[in-house]
Amino acid sequence: MRIALFQPDIAGNVGTILRLGACFGVPVDIIEPCGFPFSERGLRRAGMDYAASADIARHADWDAFRAATAGRIVLLTTKAAVRLPEARFLPDDILLMGSESVGVPDHVHEAAGLAVRIPMRPGFRSLNVAVSAGIALAEAIRQNGSFPE
Repeated sequence: MRIALFQPDIAGNVGTILRLGACFGVPVDIIEPCGFPFSERGLRRAGMDYAASADIARHADWDAFRAATAGRIVLLTTKAAVRLPEARFLPDDILLMGSESVGVPDHVHEAAGLAVRIPMRPGFRSLNVAVSAGIALAEAIRQNGSFPE
């Protein structure tokens, strides 16, 4: 299981997701370019002391990411027909989160083996990307019995 961030816009969200990955032993892929200056110092501040324990891989772009990773892409998107409770996760899935401002482009949607949405009450547009990553990761590792001891 992995979490991938497609061109993230907000350093604080990246830091929170790095903390999530560190706590659950899940690698985090960052697909650049980012919407903020990417620096170790900035990520340490955003991810506190957890960022140093995170397994982070940076990729110059989508093609570099796909060349370096294997596994089914599970795109978290508000446009998906499959609701999170009905999704079935595999141990080598990559949970892909789009950028906070624009999501992901069509070619990334098309590359996803599964698109999943987190159901919400009517009238609400979306959750914070880091919150969505935590909810989806918890369900995926629950299904696969891979919560840390």
